[in-house]
Amino acid sequence: MDEVIIVGAGIGGLTLGLALHQANIPCRIFESAAEIRQVGVGINLLPHATKELAALGLEDALAKVAITTTDATFFNRFGQLIYQEPLGRSAGYDHPQFSIHRGDLQMVLLDAFRARAGADHIVTNRHCVAVAQDDDGVTVSFSDGPGGADRFTARGRVAIACDGINSAARKQFFPGEGEPRYSGVNMWRGVTRWKPMLSGASMVRAGWLSHGKMVIYPIRPAGADGLQLVNWVAEIETPNYRKRDWNRAGSLDDFIWAFADWHFDWLDVPAFIRAADSVLEFPMVDQDPLPRWSFGRVTLLGDAAHPMVPRGSNGAGQAILDARALTTALLAHDDPVAALSAYEAQRLEATTRVVLTNRTNPPDAILREVFLRTGDKPFRAIEDVISREELAGLSDSYKRIAGYSRDALRG
Repeated sequence: MDEVIIVGAGIGGLTLGLALHQANIPCRIFESAAEIRQVGVGINLLPHATKELAALGLEDALAKVAITTTDATFFNRFGQLIYQEPLGRSAGYDHPQFSIHRGDLQMVLLDAFRARAGADHIVTNRHCVAVAQDDDGVTVSFSDGPGGADRFTARGRVAIACDGINSAARKQFFPGEGEPRYSGVNMWRGVTRWKPMLSGASMVRAGWLSHGKMVIYPIRPAGADGLQLVNWVAEIETPNYRKRDWNRAGSLDDFIWAFADWHFDWLDVPAFIRAADSVLEFPMVDQDPLPRWSFGRVTLLGDAAHPMVPRGSNGAGQAILDARALTTALLAHDDPVAALSAYEAQRLEATTRVVLTNRTNPPDAILREVFLRTGDKPFRAIEDVISREELAGLSDSYKRIAGYSRDALRG
């Protein structure tokens, strides 16, 4: 068959499917899970990603289920304001920044793909175990779910591995890579129904990793009870960790001690954490950037290509940019091998910069600078510690590296 085989129905795989369908390139998506359910917690879609999703006709659908984020606000662990800046359209971008439940985003993408391409173009309970290729195409082998005994194959023009950090294709091409690299920081994540705080559409970062850091932002509009669904992440430097599992339950007792005295004018943090619907735990991990993604008619996309630590609100966005670049390359090149090579040439170096920057100088480096300069003590005035120009410079530098400065998007 002449279809593009997409392995994985996550954010990257579904976006790629929609982009290919829009470009009249036949494709079929194969998903490991027997049923695609709403899993995960909150993520942010930065303006470079929402620009691409708007081009796929999805902005209105996303706006109905997401928060249109208006500002980024940074505090120390004593509740003192360090820095605030507008985001998305509030900052003059042509496209919004959305804070959204990952499951809501996946359902918007899934519903759109099924409606446009047809429900038969997405196949569940197909777990990729290997890929093979010849001069005429690729053959992807599947089991009936992870560990399944039955075997199936699909034949296509090219295969795109969108199956995450544990991608079977990545392991096949890089068998000696080893386990994901632990950053030294463990995360506990949850969602809490809470009254709107600050602007009601703020993305808050507070504290620092050595003593406890929080990221807090609403991901669904307030309901009839006036409460929003608010995503939060607690991050603490921790020497030991367990292998990442998106569905592993976490224990409040393992981390809430770090936030016991965080009683701010705008939020009682320990009460907020204790009110969570549930708590998940997983380590902050990534992988060293790869020297290549494309092998003939097979390539990697999203977390399969460039897993990154989630410190720049940028993982899903980079997968969405991958999808657009790959679609453009397939349109531009009749030879599929040349197309995948062109896609890699455009995206590998760019995502490598983001992966490495997320390790050292993502937006929350603002918190690190203030923590170090104050010796983790309250300040009289933030201007005594760091200038607004330097704070803005730290933020703007990341936007340039990650590809969502206003100049880059308008260019």
